[in-house]
Amino acid sequence: MHKIRHGTGVFVRQLALFGWLQARCCAVAVALFAGMAVSTLLPPLPVARYDLLLVYGVLLTCVCHLLGWENRREVAFVAVCHLLGLVFELVKVHVGSWSYPEPALTKIAGVPLYGGFMYAAVGSYGCRTWRLLDLSLTGYRARSTTVLAVLLYANFLTHHWLPDLRWVLGALLLLATSGTWMYFTVGSRRHRMPLALSFTLVGFFLWLAENIATYLGAWTYPSQLDGWEPVSVSKWVSWALLITVIFAIRAIWRIAPARRRGAAVGRPPLATT
Repeated sequence: MHKIRHGTGVFVRQLALFGWLQARCCAVAVALFAGMAVSTLLPPLPVARYDLLLVYGVLLTCVCHLLGWENRREVAFVAVCHLLGLVFELVKVHVGSWSYPEPALTKIAGVPLYGGFMYAAVGSYGCRTWRLLDLSLTGYRARSTTVLAVLLYANFLTHHWLPDLRWVLGALLLLATSGTWMYFTVGSRRHRMPLALSFTLVGFFLWLAENIATYLGAWTYPSQLDGWEPVSVSKWVSWALLITVIFAIRAIWRIAPARRRGAAVGRPPLATT
């Protein structure tokens, strides 16, 4: 009985600490959503809400860097995520997948420039997760995973005109990541989970975040034009697949300097096959 109680206590403490670490990893995303929420409460202003959110996003990025939450390399990585997100938004808005109905000066082809910050927030989460949870990988097939991630990103852009191969590519991704384990530290304990499971979990929380964002008017799906309704659960799968792009880029960002330094003392920062 004592062992059961001790084990339960350890589990609860680990779970609470893991939740706290995840909250710290999501700090930028939470701050971005808080800005969106506050913007909906503002009285009418001479500046468009989307333009204000762009300024807020830039200031948020500067503050994160000044506070040491993100170093220069990480800021550069977040900027890449922002650009990839803007390209994604430009295509999706063009084909009518969703829209940004409010006016703004900083709109290009119907997409406000602040839209990329939502993808940048995901990139920031990736950076802070690697650092705060001391992530490492074993059995990671860098080349095949990266190629499939790029193909998935391209498929999400082109499936409006070409055959949709997301399920085929998703199945190949499961094969490529089979045997790949993600290790992470919570307190003094080291844990692991299958990499594919981590994609699924992150995709689920991004789907929840998308529901919050659309409720706050960050963008609008066609089904939400007459009033907000929950985002389709199918978007969970889409996010779980799309997150592989950001993960693959982040992994490359980590592998290159690690290989230049050589093996570190203790466990390697990233083990690949």
